[in-house]
Parts: sequence; C-alpha cells; structure tokens
Amino acid sequence: MNINKKQLAKMIDHTLLKPYAIREDIVRLCDEAKKYSFAAVCVHPTYVHLASNLLSGSGVKVDTVIGFPLGANTPKTKAGEAEIAIADGAEELDMVINIGALKSGDFHLVRKDIVAVLTMAQKGNVTLKVIIEACYLTDDEKVKVCQIIQDLGCDFVKTSTGFGDYGAKVEDVKLLRKIVGSQIGVKAAGGIRTYEDALKMINAGASRLGASSGIKILEGCPE
Repeated sequence: MNINKKQLAKMIDHTLLKPYAIREDIVRLCDEAKKYSFAAVCVHPTYVHLASNLLSGSGVKVDTVIGFPLGANTPKTKAGEAEIAIADGAEELDMVINIGALKSGDFHLVRKDIVAVLTMAQKGNVTLKVIIEACYLTDDEKVKVCQIIQDLGCDFVKTSTGFGDYGAKVEDVKLLRKIVGSQIGVKAAGGIRTYEDALKMINAGASRLGASSGIKILEGCPE
C-alpha cells in the first residue's frame, strides 16, 4: 500500500501515557500534533481539559483512556470516567475491557462493561475504541470479544494498551480485521516505532495507529 505523509499523519494518535508526564510534556505533545496534523492526541484523563483548550480549532482530536491500563474497574466506575472525560472535552475514548471477565467466560460482564462506556460515548457523540489487550488472550477469546464489540456497534477495536507483555502484532491486526471486516476500525498500538512498523500494521488492516513515536514514523515516510 502506498501512503504519503499527510495520509499517514491522519492515521496516528500522537500518544503520551507515561505516568510521569507533566504539563509541559502535554503542551509539547499538542504543539507537535498541530504541526504534523495528527488525527488525535491521546493523554491521561487528568490532561484532557488542558489538551482540549490547546487544540481548540486545530482539527486534532482529544483522545483519552478509560479503565487504563488494567481494565479491572467496575462498569459504573468506567462510565463515570467517561462522563467526566467527555465533559472535559474528550472527543475519543480508548477503554480497556474487563480482561479477567473475558478469560473467566463471563461474557455478560464483558458486554455490560463495554455498554457502560458506550452509552456515555453515544450520549456525548464521541468515538469509542475498545482495547482488548491481545497479549493476554487466546485467539478464541479475541474472536469472542470482537464479536461483542461489533455487535454493540463500537467504533474501533484496539489491540493493546502498550503496558501489557507486548504490544501490537501483525498477526493480531490481521485476525481482528478478519473478524470485524470493514464494519469498524482497527487500532494497532504498542511498539510501533518506525515507518516500517506502521506500514506493516496498515497493510495488515489497521486503520488507526497509537504511537508515542509519531514524528519518527512520519520522518521515515518517503516523500
């Protein structure tokens, strides 16, 4: 697949989710996002209001994380996080599923968990990406949770938090795309550091990339 820098930038969520990120880091992240016209910045909930103010009118969206990075919060807690984030200016939400519930075969709780955040996302007219943390799942579990995500009408399935045992893998992206078809987006995240990494994920079926190395990725893109 041939892709130019402008197209590639619009597929990247410029991400900073380190626990020690400070205000100045977020200001720099937003300045970079405006300069390179990334799709979004992805920041912790505590920085959503700041990022929203900094990016107002820029065309760069504000993305934040819910139930991050473990996914083990209750549905009610995740819904509250989502409601506050949207009120603060978030336009996209990346939520982590209840991984333990999925692996326990408690699909009712998995669905309830996603619905809690999806309800808030739909109420606020924002995009919802559902992180499955593929590194901990069997292929059968990936299939099952993707079917739930697709059935509920979420916007994206996302491979990873970037805090698990490993991040995005080409074979996982291919599998997720095969399961959901063209109906919803697939976001690859975690360990995508070069243009070559990005291109492999895109060719495997990713329609969005989460990366803290967005500028380096763009710099590697041929003119």
